[in-house]
Amino acid sequence: MNSKAQKDSGRKPRVADGPAEAPGWTFLSNHTHVLVCLARNPDQVLREVAQQVGITERAVQRIVAELEAGGVVRRERHGRRNRYALNLDAPLRHPLERHCTVGELLHSVTPPEA
Repeated sequence: MNSKAQKDSGRKPRVADGPAEAPGWTFLSNHTHVLVCLARNPDQVLREVAQQVGITERAVQRIVAELEAGGVVRRERHGRRNRYALNLDAPLRHPLERHCTVGELLHSVTPPEA
């Protein structure tokens, strides 16, 4: 299927690092996916995050702004680029998960560093 047909079908584009047969839903939200990307590489541009998550750059910008407003992400300017610092002590927002922190969540879903 070409990219125009993918756009017309309303489906998300396949992510290069993701499974070829990804289901129509996932256990984690796009907010979590953005956090995972920024935890892995806090210096990457949001365009790269969007490609990894499989959403638009504009959607990633909105998510980062919400995470900033919630005290989870802090944007630091380095020259012409941004670096994203995560508040690993921030509690998760939903009452069912409020006992866990962002750091605990990321620890459970990111691979250990080599």
